[in-house]
Amino acid sequence: MNKKLIIASQNKHKIEEFQKILSKYGFEVCGRDDAGLPKDDVVEDGRTFEENSLIKAKAIFDMANTATLADDSGLCVDFLGGSPGIYSARFAGDNANDAQNNEKLLNLLLDAKDDERSAQFVCVITLILQDGEKIVARGECHGKIQRAETGKNGFGYDPLFIPDGYTVSMAELPPEEKNQISHRAKAIEKLVEILSTKL
Repeated sequence: MNKKLIIASQNKHKIEEFQKILSKYGFEVCGRDDAGLPKDDVVEDGRTFEENSLIKAKAIFDMANTATLADDSGLCVDFLGGSPGIYSARFAGDNANDAQNNEKLLNLLLDAKDDERSAQFVCVITLILQDGEKIVARGECHGKIQRAETGKNGFGYDPLFIPDGYTVSMAELPPEEKNQISHRAKAIEKLVEILSTKL
């Protein structure tokens, strides 16, 4: 089986995370920019992580005609009915950065008590193999949202999210540790399990 993959992402943090996690399974991955694909933005108009993941994977697969992996991931906060969910990256607006998204989240949780701050990171990965077969895997990392940002590692909502069983935020964990417990790592683990039955 060809272990070369194009990741349907232009987010360098996400690509690096995928590269680190997938390399231990022998996969060679590159982002769409490194693969020389056009920078056309894929319209993510799905209503679920699964739908958006498939939309992205199919768009890049159709362009590159090679094995393609895409993920859609986000933070689901129970107090907010699952928001920001699929809108996590643009929670504070289409051009919002991590700091703005985090600030909006904290403001919306001002009245949430400590036992009302549960949340989970969700990652859904779609892999389209060379022959067009689609494999979908979902991973979740449960925890809670703290009241202020801590830590410098990671990206996105990592400085606000304390995983279950930990007393520090995802952004305070060494990358190697984060990459063992993250929603992305869990989704990749499931993906590899499914793939191993096909080899």
